[in-house]
Amino acid sequence: MKIKNIMSENVVSIDKNLNICDCLRMMYKDNLSRIPVTSTNENKKVLVGIISEKDIANKLGSAKYGNMAPSHFHVSTVMVKDLITVDEDDDVTEVAKILIEKNIGAIPVLSDGEMVGIVTKSDFIYLCKAKAYEKISVKDIMTTDIISISAEDRLVHARKVIMDSGVGRLLLTEDNELAGIITSKDIAKAFVSFRKHTPDKYQSSQIKELIAGDYMSTNVETISQYASIPQLADAMLETGYNGYPVVDDEDQIIGIVTQSDLLKLIYEMETQ
Repeated sequence: MKIKNIMSENVVSIDKNLNICDCLRMMYKDNLSRIPVTSTNENKKVLVGIISEKDIANKLGSAKYGNMAPSHFHVSTVMVKDLITVDEDDDVTEVAKILIEKNIGAIPVLSDGEMVGIVTKSDFIYLCKAKAYEKISVKDIMTTDIISISAEDRLVHARKVIMDSGVGRLLLTEDNELAGIITSKDIAKAFVSFRKHTPDKYQSSQIKELIAGDYMSTNVETISQYASIPQLADAMLETGYNGYPVVDDEDQIIGIVTQSDLLKLIYEMETQ
């Protein structure tokens, strides 16, 4: 199967000269985790990079940029410039391998050098509804090495853990019980709000006082370890969530399953 058969053709892009606030508004409006970045040259949009919510969270929480207001952060300052692209006629397994090996969430798709679509991990989920996946359960692909922090930890610590571990979300605990979940988007949104409403001279000291638990989502949906892969795919497609804590018979969390885990399974199944 070619990647053009599963890619998203209606690509939302953003100009490199807009600021981070504009970018986040677009992400919230269209429920996007990343957006291709373009530059207008002779009335033609040229692909120059890609920006993700994780990139924004990383930059806004960085001490290097100190007191700079979000409105002064241009997309070009935050975006990834070393762009990885694929051709629309590339095989889905080749693209899945790139996503896995590079640990990235999306790749722009080109045809004759021009962007014609974008493919994300979520675009592969539909493949998991096939009959071949019905005999595989969540426990077979879940990650048991759970990365979590305390709800009382600082937000800058949550950002660092996400950056260092290469994940998109963290489980937060209180008294050894699951209290919530926080994503890169939650962190980016929190940093933008903080920088907007905190006087410049106080930002460098007060940003360290933000508590992760104040920005987490508390209504965390879980999935049974016995759920089949098609059931997991249906849940992700219905809710838009790209990760679920996995529970055992006693509702105790024993792992986490994400789109990355599904993508690895798809690659293994399709290359057998």
